[in-house]
Amino acid sequence: MSRAVIAFGANLGDREATIASATRAVAEADGVVLVAVSPVYETAAVRLDGIDPDAPRYLNGVIVVETDLEPHAILDLLQRVEAEHGRTRETRWGDRTLDLDLIDVGGLRMADERLELPHPRAWERAFVLQPWLDVEPDAEIAGRGPIAALRAAATDEVVRR
Repeated sequence: MSRAVIAFGANLGDREATIASATRAVAEADGVVLVAVSPVYETAAVRLDGIDPDAPRYLNGVIVVETDLEPHAILDLLQRVEAEHGRTRETRWGDRTLDLDLIDVGGLRMADERLELPHPRAWERAFVLQPWLDVEPDAEIAGRGPIAALRAAATDEVVRR
């Protein structure tokens, strides 16, 4: 079994209900055992060109699981759960009913056309680091260091709900 960290976010629709339903769907999947669910934070929408103060705000957090699924199978699971919750992919970094990102799988470092681990931008995003820090304060991102130090350096605003 490997420990996997999955970030969640939603800024459209009933954000709370969607996140709760998606968390249940991941936790109930074959080969997955839920370990922790972080507190939820509200954050501004981030676009390719920076913060969009006019976009609906996100609810963000992380879940930690133990799994015997390989990373691509976890990614497939997350994309299936996103689709079941109305996720569409018309605009990169656009508004969404649900976003599930695979952040880390047991410290594995890999990159291919579908998946990069650890997640390539998680190390600089407080909306990933803060909830992860809440549930695993001693965690590290492979090649980047302790999440506590990374969180201290991240400047985006997160507000606990």
